[in-house]
Amino acid sequence: MWTDDGEPVSVPGLKVRALLADLLLSHGRVVSVDRLIDDLWGQEPPSNPTASLQVRVSQLRKAIGAELVVSRAPGYLVRTDAIDVVAFHELVNTPGDAQARVRLLEEALGLWRGPALADFADEEFARAAVARLEEQRLACAEELAEARLELGMPVDVAELVDAHPLRERLRAVQVKALYRAGRQSEALDAYQDLRDRLADELGLDPSPELAELYQRILRQDPALSATRAAPVSNLPAALVELIGRDEALTEIGALLEGNRLVTLTGSGGVGKTTLALEAARGRPAWLVELAGADARTDLAAHLAASLGLRDDVPLVEALRERSMLIVLDNCEHVIDQAAQLAGRLLRGAPGLSLLATSREPLGVPGEAVWSVPPLDLADAMRLFRARSKVADGQDDGVALLCRRLDGIPLALELAATRVRALGVDGLVDRLDDRFRLLQTGHRGAPPRQQTLTAMIAWSWDLLSDDERVVLRRLAAHADGCTLEAAESVCAEPGLDVLDLLVRLVDRSLVTVVHGPGATRYRLLESVAAFCAERLREAGEESEVRRRHAAYYAELAERADLHGLGQAEWLKRLDSEAANLRAAQRGPYALRLVNALGWYWYLRGRLVEARRALAAALEAEGAEGAEGAGASRAGERAKALAWQSAFAAAQGERKGAAHAVPYEDIADPGERARAEWFHAIATNDLDRAPELLERFRAVGDRWGEGATLILSAMAAHMRADLAELESTATRAAELLRDDPWGSLRAAEWLGALAEMTGDYERAMLANTEALRLAEELGLWPDAADRLCWLGWIATQRGEHEQAFELGQRALDLATEQGFRTTLVFARTVLGYAARRSGRLDLAERHLRLLLEPGAVHNTMILIELGYIAELRGQAATAMELHRQALEEAKAMDAPGDIAGALEGLAGAHALDGSFEEAARLLDEAASMRLTCGMPASPALEEDLARIRDAIYRAQEPS
Repeated sequence: MWTDDGEPVSVPGLKVRALLADLLLSHGRVVSVDRLIDDLWGQEPPSNPTASLQVRVSQLRKAIGAELVVSRAPGYLVRTDAIDVVAFHELVNTPGDAQARVRLLEEALGLWRGPALADFADEEFARAAVARLEEQRLACAEELAEARLELGMPVDVAELVDAHPLRERLRAVQVKALYRAGRQSEALDAYQDLRDRLADELGLDPSPELAELYQRILRQDPALSATRAAPVSNLPAALVELIGRDEALTEIGALLEGNRLVTLTGSGGVGKTTLALEAARGRPAWLVELAGADARTDLAAHLAASLGLRDDVPLVEALRERSMLIVLDNCEHVIDQAAQLAGRLLRGAPGLSLLATSREPLGVPGEAVWSVPPLDLADAMRLFRARSKVADGQDDGVALLCRRLDGIPLALELAATRVRALGVDGLVDRLDDRFRLLQTGHRGAPPRQQTLTAMIAWSWDLLSDDERVVLRRLAAHADGCTLEAAESVCAEPGLDVLDLLVRLVDRSLVTVVHGPGATRYRLLESVAAFCAERLREAGEESEVRRRHAAYYAELAERADLHGLGQAEWLKRLDSEAANLRAAQRGPYALRLVNALGWYWYLRGRLVEARRALAAALEAEGAEGAEGAGASRAGERAKALAWQSAFAAAQGERKGAAHAVPYEDIADPGERARAEWFHAIATNDLDRAPELLERFRAVGDRWGEGATLILSAMAAHMRADLAELESTATRAAELLRDDPWGSLRAAEWLGALAEMTGDYERAMLANTEALRLAEELGLWPDAADRLCWLGWIATQRGEHEQAFELGQRALDLATEQGFRTTLVFARTVLGYAARRSGRLDLAERHLRLLLEPGAVHNTMILIELGYIAELRGQAATAMELHRQALEEAKAMDAPGDIAGALEGLAGAHALDGSFEEAARLLDEAASMRLTCGMPASPALEEDLARIRDAIYRAQEPS
């Protein structure tokens, strides 16, 4: 193994190195202890082989890093992809032309630093792998020699032939190389040597291919001695390395092999010309630059002059016998003439192929169009670093810069020229004024490529007036839009927005994104910034942004988030997140944030919701705000209701924010829903009966079902199993068309199964609910399901699984900011930690949860009492359980009353009051029998411990 600096890692001891080799050969899979012992010691294992193996594992961890050697049943694995054999296979299997293959294969062979597993080549566990690796190495060397020979490069395989004299592929390369070097007799001798060896050692003749090669040498076949000639070309030499386009070159090369006209399209600055020139290298190719042409230019004459042809011979006739590739660069501003010329050439000169660059296709029959994409983030960062020479350690800034510039190579090149003066952070800070920032670049570039403004203006100037109207209005959208949104915001009498949008896509100014939902149309950020300036210049900004806000407010209001369309609408609103945020700055802000309240809740975006609601409420009095009078008061009351409930959901249970004027909400159904949401956010279970009547009065089935969930929660707390079953079942019926509602109803049916000891059913119900919640992206509910699964695991005595599930739930709940779920997750962790003997950790989790008046206090106090008992602190345990008993009785929660009595029994047994302890256990058992809540397997462990203490005290001395 090797360090990041290329230095070898020292692994002391032959057995330790053998262990490492054995693990590496498994390619990240677990190798069992038995197999490792057998591989390392064979028939003579040490007296304690498992201990000896553990010693070697410890030494290996010390040598290469403990985090890389993982213990996982039934053995060990090495967790690393940084092994040469992986890189070797990736390089060997990467496609490319002959020149690219030479580079790849040379790099692959360069990874070999000697024979594979030299120390262990004769060991049984390594023998097959060593043979396989050596064969792959030799095949790579043979392919490299063939590729170099094809390119006319020097080839010397004498040492390989000496080592492997019977390999016919290797001999063929040697024979060809000797012949082409003018050493014909040596080539014939090499063939004769192979023929003799094959006959003497194997009784075989050379292959027909080698025999044919021998005959061609004898007759001195001219084709055999020909080497690849440099193509006739006027292509300019590459001044800098092309970065991030290997796959693109491979795809374009394949298109050129199968098509006579290939057009590279894409936005300005994306690198069409550079890519076309690189794809043309190595071919007989001629560049014809069309940037200086215009509608009056005779393109046929321009091409003839570029090729140096006589002007008294028709162009097609002059090229009829030619076999070459012509690169037509920058066709977009003379697109019709370029298309006509291409058609004539393809019909009249069958040996010609054309590679065109344009911001829209030529539209010629047989044309293969390849849209040049921007660079992905990794390649954009590589390009920027290479051009700017920026120092390491600024990855975040460079990544942000590359994203903001959309991975457009020209924009990155221009930005790189400013690094010395401004630094990366300075560039990022000034990107909002990008056209002034990037106004100078490389002086040798064409004028349209010297500034970012010129690059985009070149395309803008080629548009019709109607195309410019639609393009500048599209800039009002953030991160793209649907066709419906474009038609709403860009509309004007006489404008066919769809047709114009298609034309803008063809001209590479609008990008089409085919997502899981509707097709979206997006402007690159630089194009959007340019068009936003044109929008202001046209005096349309205010009206277009008003249309934008109105459209997205109406979209949010018609989103069906309570029925069968919930999943699709969630995805649609997700895709419009940037537009929805932008629209909140408009006159429809209150309507919009109120429409988005339930969406934010389902997605767990409480912080975003509170911030947006506060901003909308602050701005609602501004001039131009939509609505007036009673409707304004109603919208404000709704926003205050959402704000209050979200604050409560994050644990802020006091303050003026909760004084909501619900009476201002005119619609009784909407008013009831606002109050219901506040009740569920605060666990205000007492509101359920009143809300249920109000929803039934207005015929709101969803509201009725949602309120029954509150009723089920209350029944669960009271351990009223019949009420819990009836309310949860009815809620499931009413909410069956709402995925969220179905999940919540199923939650309490699962809770019923858990209370009655049917843990298998409870686990299955919550596992399926977790799958559905994750599938829908309902992360608050996913966190709740993880809590329930963890809780059920604690009751079954599966403490490690419970701890893992509780930690996952805690991480997700912390991310979502839901106070109720955080409490549940920490409860699971506290219970799992205590019951697995980690008392200090359990207490840390549980102490965080105690708060005056909280419904969960009894559970926490009981568990803290058990911790005190296990530490031998009888008085403390007794006080905690008595406090739990008082609170449980105040809430009329029989399950918690029984739990507190059982805890008190343990405290009394510890204190020596065994008769009282026995009495308390009997009382608790009677209560559990009455309410139908049997002790869980985990609780039975505690009860068994208490009973044992009582029985031991009653035994005679």
